[in-house]
Amino acid sequence: MIRSSFGYRRVLPYVLGVLAALTPLLAIQHVLAAGESDLVPRYLLGLVHAPEVHRELDLTADQVVGLESLFQEIDPVWFPARNLPTDQRLVVVDELEGRVRDWFSENASDQQSQRLRQLEFYAQGSRILLRDDVAQELGIDAAQQAKIAEVAEASQAAQQKLAATKYGDESLAELRADVTKKVAAEQSVMNQVFRPEQRGKLSKMLGERYDPSRLSRIYAMAPNFGPSQEWINSSPLSMGKLRGKVVLVHFYAFQCHNCHANFDIYRRWAETYSDDEVVVIGIQTPETSRERDAGAVRAAAKEKGLTFPIQIDLDSKSWAAWGNTMWPTVYVVDKNGYIRHWWSGELNWKGATADKTIEQVVDKLLAEKV
Repeated sequence: MIRSSFGYRRVLPYVLGVLAALTPLLAIQHVLAAGESDLVPRYLLGLVHAPEVHRELDLTADQVVGLESLFQEIDPVWFPARNLPTDQRLVVVDELEGRVRDWFSENASDQQSQRLRQLEFYAQGSRILLRDDVAQELGIDAAQQAKIAEVAEASQAAQQKLAATKYGDESLAELRADVTKKVAAEQSVMNQVFRPEQRGKLSKMLGERYDPSRLSRIYAMAPNFGPSQEWINSSPLSMGKLRGKVVLVHFYAFQCHNCHANFDIYRRWAETYSDDEVVVIGIQTPETSRERDAGAVRAAAKEKGLTFPIQIDLDSKSWAAWGNTMWPTVYVVDKNGYIRHWWSGELNWKGATADKTIEQVVDKLLAEKV
């Protein structure tokens, strides 16, 4: 996943350079406000989930509790929406962002809301120049926007092509180079079309420098498991019961050969980590008719030595709640119940070391305070 890096100084050439060099912060949040260019990403949901943003806004403890109550309502919709067709996803996330803005309007100060707007600018990068409100404030005309949009479209297409490329593809290096070239073109056109008075307005609009690439928590609260009461090696569990522990949730189907390739790693995690700190949970969601037989699921788990808790998700309700699309997929959930990382596919596919990456994430999360 490509993350953004955005900085600010009161030296405008630097502002423009970093603005143009930005790549998407959250690939799951490419969402637009009504009436705006489809080149304008929406990163508000990820921003308000980040504790660093809470501190930057100087939110009170009560405000954070209120935000988390809102998350409990919107996150079960937001996270699975990442896999909807683009037009449907835009509608969903736009509505959720509207609810966040309404919450800040009712529960935050004008200063907090204004600073949040500036943080959103830093996350969106150069694409803020295609926002209707920003264009109006800076006096950007249609001709300027057309030039910016032309290179932005090329940059976005290159990024989407890179994001759709599988790990190990021989074209990855070439695609990364193309993204770098296209992003540089955005920087060039901005320097060409900006007028001096617009540069001064932009500098004031951005406010104090902020780097959203350092945010540690930008995803939703983990969905709960589906209602199935059929569990192996455990009584039924819920995400609420697992607070205070790091949770490794993996979706599998017992006849899936790609899933089998990960079993040794799952067993290693279950044996290596203390149950008091890390819990490995399997969710067996069926693809074949044989995998819809609960008895066969139990027998296969015993045969493969899977001794950790497993939900038999015959109705695919857990699969739907998590918006899952692939067997196998592993999600890492922190001690506060937020998703922090995930990987779809074999963990060691074509030389990948996704298991080691996940272990590094787990070690980091274990060191965090609840």
